[in-house]
Amino acid sequence: MLRTPDGVRIDAAHLPGDGELGIVLAHGFTGSWRSPANRRIAAAFARRAGVIAFDFRGHGRSSGLSTVGDLEVLDLDAAVRHARAHYAKVVTVGFSMGAAVAVRHAALNRGVDAVVAVSGPARWYYRGTRPMRTVHWAIERRSGRLAARLAKRTRIKVGAWDPIPLAPHEAAPLVSPTPLLVVHGDSDAFFPLEHAEQLYACANEPKELWVEPGFGHAENAASAHLIRRIEEWIFARTKSAQASST
Repeated sequence: MLRTPDGVRIDAAHLPGDGELGIVLAHGFTGSWRSPANRRIAAAFARRAGVIAFDFRGHGRSSGLSTVGDLEVLDLDAAVRHARAHYAKVVTVGFSMGAAVAVRHAALNRGVDAVVAVSGPARWYYRGTRPMRTVHWAIERRSGRLAARLAKRTRIKVGAWDPIPLAPHEAAPLVSPTPLLVVHGDSDAFFPLEHAEQLYACANEPKELWVEPGFGHAENAASAHLIRRIEEWIFARTKSAQASST
């Protein structure tokens, strides 16, 4: 169990690794580190690195209420600080909402050696797809919040953001010089490819954009092959950072 600076208890798991690399996984909205997809991804990364997986506030067994990408930066930072106590290199890998949080965390808090944003939004309030209209119903309507609580164990804070947090595309240029990998599927039903392209265009070097044919959205759609490729990218970037610092 981790604790954020504002007192939220964060349910987390640590799969220890023998090397110097720790990977912190950040799930999507209404997700959980305990879901089969996230457990599969954590186990895959754990073959070569330590892994910290956790539930954002308002999700699963964590306390607090979800702010859908705003104060979740504090949750991710608690997990990163835990990883820093055990590993010399720390990389964040976020999916969907977790991708937005990972980009914002790297821009605002620093403290990581690379960032991977998978299926993330570039901007807030997007309603251009049916799944995202459903997400907004879950956030904004009492009936939607009740459904999220009962069906997904997700407790959502009532009320609009005040102030509106820095959007991912605004945070992206501040991530540099930390390497940023943006991964997006051309079959994403939530966020069209333009979101990834905007994130990539706004970011400064070093950056990469992978457009994955046939890939849908976030953790549930991520194949074992894609996770292996992300793992190889992480190892290549962290080794490059180590070599440049010696």
